[in-house]
Parts: sequence; C-alpha cells; structure tokens
Amino acid sequence: MKAVVFHEVGDIRVEDVKTPVIEQPTDAIVQLTASAICGTDLHMVRGTMPGMKPGTILGHEGVGVVAEVGSEVRNFTPGDRVVICSTIGCGYCSYCRSGYYSQCDYANPNAKGTAFFGGPEEAGGFNGMQAEFVRVPFANVGMVKLPPQVSDDQAILISDIFPTGYFGAEMAEIKQGDTVAVFGCGPVGQFTIASAFHLGAGRVFAVDCIPSRLEMARAQSAEIIDFNLEDPVNTIRQFTGNIGVDRAIDAVGIDALAPHSGPAAERISERTIEEHEEEVRNIAPETHSERGNWVPGDSPFQALDWAVDALAKAGTLSIVGVYPEKAEKFPIGKAMMKNLTIRAGNCNHRRYVPMLIELVRAGVFDPTAILTQVEALTTAVDAYRKFDERQPGWMKVELVPA
Repeated sequence: MKAVVFHEVGDIRVEDVKTPVIEQPTDAIVQLTASAICGTDLHMVRGTMPGMKPGTILGHEGVGVVAEVGSEVRNFTPGDRVVICSTIGCGYCSYCRSGYYSQCDYANPNAKGTAFFGGPEEAGGFNGMQAEFVRVPFANVGMVKLPPQVSDDQAILISDIFPTGYFGAEMAEIKQGDTVAVFGCGPVGQFTIASAFHLGAGRVFAVDCIPSRLEMARAQSAEIIDFNLEDPVNTIRQFTGNIGVDRAIDAVGIDALAPHSGPAAERISERTIEEHEEEVRNIAPETHSERGNWVPGDSPFQALDWAVDALAKAGTLSIVGVYPEKAEKFPIGKAMMKNLTIRAGNCNHRRYVPMLIELVRAGVFDPTAILTQVEALTTAVDAYRKFDERQPGWMKVELVPA
C-alpha cells in the first residue's frame, strides 16, 4: 500500500509498504478513505518531538471502512464506516473507565504515557493513518461508527482536532459570560474558539500572526490580535479594563513563534533572543531545515508567557499545545502570585468523539469550515511543505487515497 513514511528529521516520503494485518484479537484493519496532516506531525518532522523510529508511518487522524476484525471485536463488522480516535485506550483500565483514555495503562507497550498513531517510540511506535490501510489496536473502543449524515470531510476533523479544541475549552473551565484568550489560531485553535463560544464564553480574543488564520477567527466572532502589529498582553488588558481574561488557552505548543515586528518585538532584549535560541537547541538538538521547511518555532514558551501575563487573578490556564518532556520552562512564579489554576494534557479523544458526531449530525457544528485543502495521498510531501511554511489559506489538509 502507499503511505507517508518518516525516515529522519526533515525527511518524509510517500512509499510502498506492507499492508497491515491482524496481530491481536482486539485489532481491526480499516481501509482508509480520508486522513489528514496535523501540526503534531510537523513537530516530529521539525525535530521538536524526538524519538521517531525510521520507517514509521505518519498520521493520527483517520476515517474509513472496516475491512477485517479480530475475534474480540464484537461491536463492528466488515463494511462499517468509522472514525478512528487519535489516541489509543484499552477501555477497561481505571483511567479509561474514568474517561482519561490518553492515560491508558495498557495501550502503550513502551511507556506509561499517551499512546497514539504515527508517533515516537515512547508513544507506542504505532504506524499511523496517512496510508491506505491501518491496524487499529483495541478497535472495539478506538473506533466509532459514523452515521450517513456525517461526511468524510466532517468526520476527519472529529478524529483529532475538534475533540482537542473542545477538550482545551472544557479544561479552561469556561462559564457563561467568561472572557477567553486563545493563543494560536491554527486548526486546533479554531475549534477551541468555536468550543469556547459553545460553552458560554461572552468574548474570545484570538492571538496569532497569520492573516488568513486571524480572518477565520474573526469569522467566528473572535476579537483578533496580530502579535506582529501589537503587544497581545497590553491589548488584552486594554480591552478588559486592565483586568485580563478569565481563561487562557495555549493552542500552539512547542513550535511557537516570537514577534518579529511591532511593539511586542521591540520589548524583546538581545538576552531574551539568546535564551530563546538556547531553548530551541535544547528541545530540538537535531534539525534538518531545508528550503525554508522544517524550521522549529523560534520561541518555544512564548504562548505560555503571554497566557500567564494576560490572565486575570484567579484565572485558569488550559494547555493543549504539544510540549515534549524536555520542555521544562514555565513562569511558575507569576502563575503562583496570581493564584492561577493550570490544567494541561493530551486529549482523551474517545470521551468526546461520540458527542461531537451527534453535534455535527444535528447541525450544531459544521467542522468543514476549517478544512481548506483536500489533496491526494501521493502528493502528501508537497502538502506537508506548504502546511509547514504556514502558507496563506493552508489551514487544514485532508489526504485522500487514490
């Protein structure tokens, strides 16, 4: 089958690989009809999420048709149309039973951390879904049937980024009328904005530097802030009576960018720039940047710094942007002095996917507003490059097998 294969940092290829087979009685084989490129995939190609094994198939978002099931998969049959949850859970450990599927005790054979498709060895080393077929472990839990009213274009966005955005908004403890700041207006940030309003936010500030992303946020009624034109913290304080926001959500993660113009950039000292460069070297010691691609973000903790500064006293910070274990810097003193609540983690996809399917079927959300490109799987490397470059209009890319 065709698949997008990781070889090393900065080197991914579309290749012919072996079609997966049933390995455990809880497995299923799914013929994929759609997959997608996620910002988390870029972390691995850029080198900011280490530990990838050469030969691993990338991708953790998938929709398809069940081709085969193991003997212990009793709730699906070949021919069922399904969406596959990005993180893997067994369904029976204490964490899964409590809804913490991303902290499953048994899904990850290599560690106690989150198991997910297309990730590094410490995440289980599972082959991903940017392919024509995928093996789904614990398929009785990790797959959810799709109603005919939900299209592939809608469903692929329910596999990961919509649940992650909703999870981020829910962790922020948003109440009716709250003022919220979302740092990062990529795909997850857009769904975080939508979810924040759905949960009752009165106002949402959207912080980014890419005009097309800010325009999409404004179309959702968010109040936009371009951090290359103005200082986001000062602007948020100005627009909140110098109080700050009740909730802040980091939807960026380790590849955050520093401001390169405007008043926010003017406040960055030479020493701070040197510290940022050292942080990047520590987090991503191996990089293979070429032709402007696969360049790690130049300010790994920028979103966290701004979020803590922008919060009102006794506010809540929710972190769904991805950070590797080597990321150790956080403004804990500022957070403590403001009595902030800090919540962070990997999304428990299986907890949210069934609910979000129903919301889409009912017409409450149409996630395809975020989908900007549909590309052939065979052209995935070129699509990766354009998405990595943050080209205008490249928000979310669906990949479709031939």
